[in-house]
Amino acid sequence: MSMAEFPDIVEASLRARFVSLGIRPADVDERFVRGTGAGGQKINKTSSTVWLQHRPSGVEVRCQRERSQSVNRLLAWTELVGKLEWRRQEAVNQAQAARELIRRQKRPKSRGQKLRMLATKKHRAGIKAKRGRGFED
Repeated sequence: MSMAEFPDIVEASLRARFVSLGIRPADVDERFVRGTGAGGQKINKTSSTVWLQHRPSGVEVRCQRERSQSVNRLLAWTELVGKLEWRRQEAVNQAQAARELIRRQKRPKSRGQKLRMLATKKHRAGIKAKRGRGFED
């Protein structure tokens, strides 16, 4: 499938989101299936539920909010792009958090921190020195 096949479905903002993520509609499997749940004869007869799967990432979306297949299709594509954007942003956030953790671990201690650390070590050494071995004859 190409973007040209979705002129009525993919509006300009959605098309821009596809391009920014580097998603090709050809990488997405699209199926129309019968819905589940309440709806009676209508839902049992029509395949208005849209199921999308982005093959490279394995992200799946299923949409049956509306009765119209075309509206569900637009909602499903929008939700798929939203999920893929969220996954990309999570990866960026995790990478940044890892960099910041390393930066915090490697930064030098301030003079006050060093003095407090040495005072704590001296205090602990004094406690241990008082333990001794007990009385020896």
